[in-house]
Amino acid sequence: MKNNAQKSARLSVAPMMEWTDRHCRYMHRLMSRETLLYTEMVTSPALVRGGALHLLRFDPLEHPVAVQLGGSDPIELGQAAKICADAGYAEVNLNCGCPSDRVQSGAFGAVLMKSPELVADCVSAMREAVDVPVTVKCRIGVDDQVPRDILPDFLEKIQAAGCERVTIHARMAWLQGVSPKENRDIPPLDYDLVFEMKQAFPDLHISLNGGVQDLDTAVELLERGLDGVMIGRSAYHTPSDILLAADQRVYHAVSPVKTPHDIVHEMLPYIEAHLAEGGRVNQITRHMLGLFAGRPGARQWRRHLSENAHKPGAGTEIILAALDQIPQTTEGA
Repeated sequence: MKNNAQKSARLSVAPMMEWTDRHCRYMHRLMSRETLLYTEMVTSPALVRGGALHLLRFDPLEHPVAVQLGGSDPIELGQAAKICADAGYAEVNLNCGCPSDRVQSGAFGAVLMKSPELVADCVSAMREAVDVPVTVKCRIGVDDQVPRDILPDFLEKIQAAGCERVTIHARMAWLQGVSPKENRDIPPLDYDLVFEMKQAFPDLHISLNGGVQDLDTAVELLERGLDGVMIGRSAYHTPSDILLAADQRVYHAVSPVKTPHDIVHEMLPYIEAHLAEGGRVNQITRHMLGLFAGRPGARQWRRHLSENAHKPGAGTEIILAALDQIPQTTEGA
């Protein structure tokens, strides 16, 4: 059963290509029942023209889970949004923040920050096609734009088109001369501008993305008045630090905090089912490498999985053997 995506959006794990696939999301959901999870970006042409419905596969346990779409054709995005809603996603998000060359060549992603009217048309078409929330993920601006000048206009237009929730990556995107990887670090963060936008748009649910590396910072930003915080790389590389206590600290749940050991054991039936379908164990264990990050035995855990999970016939026994590398004193850490 779908949970309330709006409620869950107080904390979310960013859509990340090659990372937030269905196996990663399943593990993250075991770690946090409440946090909103996102797919990798899926392009509207792939769904509408290519019929690539396998990209939308997910386990019902992943709810609340949102799909991120990439595209710039309003009609096609409306069709793609309906496909996603019919597949069971709790939210459809439009990517207006990715700076990669491949995305730019498709006239979507961060380059859409230069065309707020087009983005509004896309949002409107998606809203007309689905009953679930349509949201936007954007930057504060691109290239030579002045964020304080263009961002309010951008937000005003998408809100008028029916977007009730937006995630702002608090950096510019430099589309020329800077790689997508460098775009995640080099342009300076401007959290103050995101807070200014929240004051200017009190009825718009605004989440901040960019540079948040721990749960303490996320909680602090929420306490300062933001509606939500989205965490990317830290949620992937150090998931236990971000997600295991998220339900208690962000959503005030009274359930006990799980341990990394708990998550490993809870993943085993899922992995067995994946293997029974003809899958490979390393397709899942690659997302589990950071489970014990910062804890005793973490290096041995990563090494054992990295050296053995790709071998023919590898199964859950290699995960249990890797777990033996972890001192039991980390239980409850």
